Parts: sequence; C-alpha cells; structure tokens
Amino acid sequence: MDTSELTALLTPDGLRLLDELGPVASTDDAARAVSRLRAAGHSPDLVSAVVGQSRLRVRAAAKFGAFADRMLFTRAGLEQATRLSIAARHAGRFRAAGVESVADLGCGIGGDALGLAGLGIRVHAVDADEVTAAIAAYNLAPFGEAATVAHARAEDADLTGMDAVWLDPARRTAGHSETRQVASGEWSPSLEWVFELLRRTPGGVKLGPGFDRSQIPDDVEAQWISADGSTIELVLWAGALARDHVRRAALVVRGGDAWELTAPADSPDAEQRELGAFVHEPDGAVIRARLIGEVARALEAGMLSPQIAYLTSDTPLTSPFVQSFRVREQLPADPKKLAQALRARGIGTLEIKKRGVDVDPAVLRKKLSLRGDEAATLLLTRVGSTRLALLADRV
Repeated sequence: MDTSELTALLTPDGLRLLDELGPVASTDDAARAVSRLRAAGHSPDLVSAVVGQSRLRVRAAAKFGAFADRMLFTRAGLEQATRLSIAARHAGRFRAAGVESVADLGCGIGGDALGLAGLGIRVHAVDADEVTAAIAAYNLAPFGEAATVAHARAEDADLTGMDAVWLDPARRTAGHSETRQVASGEWSPSLEWVFELLRRTPGGVKLGPGFDRSQIPDDVEAQWISADGSTIELVLWAGALARDHVRRAALVVRGGDAWELTAPADSPDAEQRELGAFVHEPDGAVIRARLIGEVARALEAGMLSPQIAYLTSDTPLTSPFVQSFRVREQLPADPKKLAQALRARGIGTLEIKKRGVDVDPAVLRKKLSLRGDEAATLLLTRVGSTRLALLADRV
C-alpha cells in the first residue's frame, strides 16, 4: 500500500466500501471484486486499497482472530507482526512488573501495542515509516488517548514519562510488500543503540529465533517462543522485566495453553544412550534455548546421538516440551529396501521427520510409492555415521 492508496482508503466512503466488500480469499475473488468496483466507478487507488485490505484481513485472522476484520495492514507489516495471543503474553509481563506506560519503538502495524493497550497499559507507539505509522494509528484508535502513535525514528522518540520500552528493530529492507532480510549491522535502530537503551531502561526487544547467541548480553533474560509448533521469536528482557535467576527460557504455546521451561544458563545435554522404546523430539524453543538436557532428565531420557535433537527413553513419560513417539521397529535406511518394508506393512499414510541427515522428505516420499490403509511416522536420523529409519507412532 502506498500513500495514495491509504489516502483514498482513510475516508468514510473508503472504509464503508471496505466493510461492505467482505472477505476476499482468493485471486479469483480479487479479480471479480476489482472488476465490480471499477465498473461501479470507484478510482483505481481506492479499488486497489480496498481489495488489498480485504485479502490481508483474511490472512490476518490467523494472527488477530476476529480483530482482523476491523484492522488495516500492509503485507510486510502483517508478516512481521506479533500474533495477538503472544502480544498479550508480553503485555502481561509488563503489567506483572508494575509498568503503567510503554514506548513501543518500531511498532509496525501495532500488534504488540494492541496487547499492551488491551491490558490497560498506556502506549506511545513509534514507527519510522509514514504509511505504517498511519495504519498503526488507525488500529489503535479505539483506545483513544491511552494509545498514541508518532511517525518518527526510534532514536528520536521522546521517552519522557515512559516506564519501559518495547523494541522491534527493522530487520528487513524498507517497503510494504516484498522485503528481504538484512545483516544485523544494518538493523534500524542498531543493536548497539537498542542494548544501550535497555541498560538504562526496563524493557524487551523482539528478535528472530535464530539470532546469534554470541551477541546476547550476559545481563538479560533470553526467552525463545514457539506457537503451535513453530519457533517464532526470541525476546530479550532487561531490567525489571527480566526474572531473577533466569537467563534462558523456552515458552511453548499451543492454542490457548502455554508451558514454560526456565534455567539460569544453558543446560548441559544428557548422556547418549542406546535406542529405547520411545523417541522424543524437543520443541524448537527448547532447542534454541539449549534446555534439551532439562527436558531429558525430566523424561528419564538420553541423547540418541550427540548434537542431534532426538531423545530416547524406555519409560512412557512425555511433556509439552516434546513430541513423543513409540518406536515400532527399525527399518532399512536404503530407500528401495525401506519402500519394500513399508509396503509389506501396508503403510499408505506416512509422516516423515528427520534430523541430522540430508534427506528431502518430499523426494523420498515419491520414491517410497506408499500403498495401504495403515498410518505411521518415519523418523530419519543417524548415530555416528550409521543412518537410522525408525517406524513409530505418535504418543
């Protein structure tokens, strides 16, 4: 969305037309909507903005639920926005720390600011992009003076009266649609500026889950977060927002439920052991936080192979921090022999998971020529130089 499209949209008639149009879910739906609206005499800018927003609202439902139907987006802003359920958890930490006002620096379309304002925390949101700031202002308008938005650089924001800060540095090229990642030295604001601010002001900074761990300051809490099976972000908490004696945390969210594992430092891995009756795959947040050892000891499990995130045990224990599988048997790892073994067992539906081996599951699936009414999971991994193919069932 560019400035001309936003200007056309942010009028009573433009917003009314958007609400009347309803969901636009597919390319065909979009083409029909464009033809209909252009035939009705609406300007190209307004038609483009309305149809584009309708499509984005459909996509945004996964992150914002019913709220998406009353929000505005850019494509890039939606992709980078925090899910509202996760934003609410971030906001809960601010409220638990007694924070009453937060400066959201790099607010994007306002996802995290919505979570903060929704818990009654006063928010001053700032974004360096004019269109994005205008969209954030629209999305936060229901909160009135409790949520203000400014078009400005994070470095120039007035933090007077703010108890804490929330930062989401721009880690991609500027733009509202197609963007690409940039090196950490090109982030805006810079990491150096962010970390200096967090040394002086309580707060948190949202980063990608693959952030270079060597750059994490020693005096912050690093919390990796996964949602519905995907590791989505790393948050570094500083000052009063960091918990005592916690430097590593893995927060696992599934639907409306959440579980967290915390430790004062990286956890030593468990000892390696022979394949047992069960194999456990730690959640991505646990792996990123290097807390596999904590989970292994709780499950009475060991590492199936060093440096590969599969655990094995003989006990039927499981936890929210792993996916657990009961091993049926070990099959040949050679694709031809594996295909024969699966056909002999009538396996027609197969989930393929792999760690530590160079295998493309989609290519392998074609080679297996699956047939039958049975279903199972195939775990592909290695112990040393020996490849393993384990036929298993989810627990």
